[in-house]
Amino acid sequence: MITLRVVVDQMVAPVPGGIGRYTEELTRALIATAPAGCEVEGIVSSSPAEQYEKIEAALPGLASLSKTALARREVAAAWSLGVTASSGTGMIHAPSLLAPMRRHDRLADGTQIAVTIHDVLAWTHPESLTTATVGWTKAMVKRARKHADAVVVPSHAVAAQLADIVDFGDRVRVIGGAVGRGLVLPSDSLVSGRVAALGLPQDYIATTGSLDPRKGVTSLITALGLPGAPDLPLIVIGPDSWGELDIAAVADEAGLAPGRVRAMSGLSDEDLAIVIARAALFVYPSREEGFALPIIEAFHLGTPVVHSDAPALVEAAGDAGLVVPLADAVGYSERLAAAMTKVLTDTELEQRLRIFGSDRAKAFSWRDSAERVWQLHADL
Repeated sequence: MITLRVVVDQMVAPVPGGIGRYTEELTRALIATAPAGCEVEGIVSSSPAEQYEKIEAALPGLASLSKTALARREVAAAWSLGVTASSGTGMIHAPSLLAPMRRHDRLADGTQIAVTIHDVLAWTHPESLTTATVGWTKAMVKRARKHADAVVVPSHAVAAQLADIVDFGDRVRVIGGAVGRGLVLPSDSLVSGRVAALGLPQDYIATTGSLDPRKGVTSLITALGLPGAPDLPLIVIGPDSWGELDIAAVADEAGLAPGRVRAMSGLSDEDLAIVIARAALFVYPSREEGFALPIIEAFHLGTPVVHSDAPALVEAAGDAGLVVPLADAVGYSERLAAAMTKVLTDTELEQRLRIFGSDRAKAFSWRDSAERVWQLHADL
């Protein structure tokens, strides 16, 4: 039996985040697509028993769960120094840079290690991360350059950026993600109750992100305060503050009425689906991303999309969204306002974006991603 060992530790991190969801969805798909004679094992740091049970419940069909002797923080430190013990053997796939990388001979002992780099923010936008995260990321990328047999990135945009930072040669593979299996609308009989509970307005614009300048949400809020901009509320799917900034203050500075911009966080998959699907428009003004999952989610739910021309967003969207050039800081809010107005006042354009988006969403599936991961390891 050939075993693919997947590092699933992010699933039980204090804040699993996007990588935790990515880990769960990919591993589930790897189990479902395992070739004949192959199985999937999980690797997790020392954790409470209920955390192991959580992983096993989320990943039916997992052959086994290999537990390290060290807890998560200690594992991250040890692996960054190359102390990997038995975790560093076999065919290993890490859905992040948290991987037991060490010197090994792929042909002699069968050990192969693939890691995943989701973005290069540690170099391009270090202010978006903690100092500790930046340092750890850079250290692990150095280890990956020495010891990783393959490096998975979510987009050609990240591959291009990474090539300017570190030379991985031909080891880089582009394998994107997809919409989570839980992002589906509940039955019609339940929707109205959830809409009322969430306090959703009749018509509104939705976005995903925080007030981190990289996310462009401040530019979007500013756009809504400009003359001729759409007179609709904005729902920000994300936290209501970032550092010392909060949404109410940014909205007030833009001249918007109290309550017109509202943050919603901690949504269940079904509630998230409702918020996105019922929006008149989904706007994603981010200045840099590694992958454009929020755009694909909006496409999946049939909502027209306006987005920036950040390379990863253009790559994911194809021609299915209305693109707003970033160019420079000057005029970006004005361009966003014009694009939103164009979609909301042009019925033909709006319907075309809905149709193109729904088609584009079908280009992304976890099954396809998993099959490509299996092929990657077979090639190694």
